[in-house]
Amino acid sequence: MNRLALTASNCTLALTLALGGCATRAVDVLPAPANPADFIAWDCTRIDDEQDRVQQRAADVAYAVDELAGNNILALGVGIAVFWPAILAMRPAGFEAAELARLKGRFEALQTAGRYKSCPLLGADLPAVRAANLPVAPGERLVYEDRVDPRHAAVEWTLRVVALRRGEFEFRAEPAKVGQPGPSGKAAVSGTWRQDRSGNVIAAPPGALQWPHLLRGELVLGQVTGGDMVVVGDPLARARLRGQVVAVGPQTVAGRRFDAAVLDIFGDSQLGDSYTRVEGSLVVDRSSGVLLRLDLRSAASAFSLQRRLMRVDPVESP
Repeated sequence: MNRLALTASNCTLALTLALGGCATRAVDVLPAPANPADFIAWDCTRIDDEQDRVQQRAADVAYAVDELAGNNILALGVGIAVFWPAILAMRPAGFEAAELARLKGRFEALQTAGRYKSCPLLGADLPAVRAANLPVAPGERLVYEDRVDPRHAAVEWTLRVVALRRGEFEFRAEPAKVGQPGPSGKAAVSGTWRQDRSGNVIAAPPGALQWPHLLRGELVLGQVTGGDMVVVGDPLARARLRGQVVAVGPQTVAGRRFDAAVLDIFGDSQLGDSYTRVEGSLVVDRSSGVLLRLDLRSAASAFSLQRRLMRVDPVESP
């Protein structure tokens, strides 16, 4: 304990000197002091989880700053693997600067506590104990049905779970049958599909709907969020949406139990020289971000869709 307290004291002193030396650059974000001793009673799993939570919160704040500034520093998506120098280069101010400073200080204190307890270094893969608690596993197939509207026949397609990583999950989008239309209803969509732990689709094949940063954080009841929804490969198909979490709780979907968050979403999409309304709902699992349901209604055909998770096929035997 004395060794840790001394480390914390030295860190605080170094931080104080750093603050004094950079006084002329008030807009720079410097770590706010946090005491590693606050985490000494935690086990490595808890420290690991908290580092992920802190980095996810930092990514959310950084996206908000980036969106307002129009810098597009984080446009490609960083998920939980926060690139701190890029965040600091944005020179945030006000509340965002204070929040990022607090998060940076907390993250560094967690790192110090983890080194003191000889915790393993954070890797890219999700720890096995955490992966085991998720409702999906590598090799399983999430089978969805898409309809343009209730009058049209359903189109079936799948997402095969490829990898569960710390900041994102990777899938393989596949049409259910050779020659059958894919999620867009036009051409077979096949390729890499990546989502973050909040449920944002950060990469998808051409023709698929993508919402790279519509959802934020832990999706608690009443939370308001917002972002763009686009059609991959079509620069004109873009909707600016806002949403609010209107319900949370356990749901059994496709024979699996999920911790669902239900969001009402609404916004506008440009249609020629005017804008048309987009509204509907989005349901995701809060533990994994897996999409459970998507309902979109709009005069813009790109944003008229009903999507349902129908079943989860287990890993196929060799």
